[in-house]
Amino acid sequence: MTKPATIRTQRLLLRPFELKDVNDVFDYASDTEWSRFLPVASPYTVRDAEAFVARQILKNWDEKPRFAIEFKGVAVGSVKLTIEKPLSIASLRYSIARPCWNLGLMTEAVTAVVGWGFDEFGLQKVYSRMDVENVGSWRVMEKVGMTREGTLRSHGVNRGVRHDYHYYGILRSEWEG
Repeated sequence: MTKPATIRTQRLLLRPFELKDVNDVFDYASDTEWSRFLPVASPYTVRDAEAFVARQILKNWDEKPRFAIEFKGVAVGSVKLTIEKPLSIASLRYSIARPCWNLGLMTEAVTAVVGWGFDEFGLQKVYSRMDVENVGSWRVMEKVGMTREGTLRSHGVNRGVRHDYHYYGILRSEWEG
């Protein structure tokens, strides 16, 4: 069984969520611009933040490790891998508070977690998807070295509206190269 991990980067502490993170999660998740591309409650309440943090604490790290992104002592987002063991692949999801956009923090966090995932789980591929309008998100994928593998039209629904999604991926051989 994989134990919850902690990763230190140049500017971040990536760690398991803790109960003390509820107010921080509420602060960033109640920002409607932050949640624009995410399937979260709107308006987002403290109760929603409590439920989110509780779920993260209880999740099995063998299947869905999710790191809180701590920057300057505050939880400002998260990075999650969903491990598909039979295929040795993982899907990647991430978000970061709007005041932290365009600082390179998301790229720093994703790079660390993707590397950890390849090492910890022996993954052969990590992939992610995002709304085609979420330019910041697909730029993170490109900075991490992922390749846009395709665009699926009308592939998801967010707040009752159908959206196209870009899919990005990176193979172990590309990561190590």
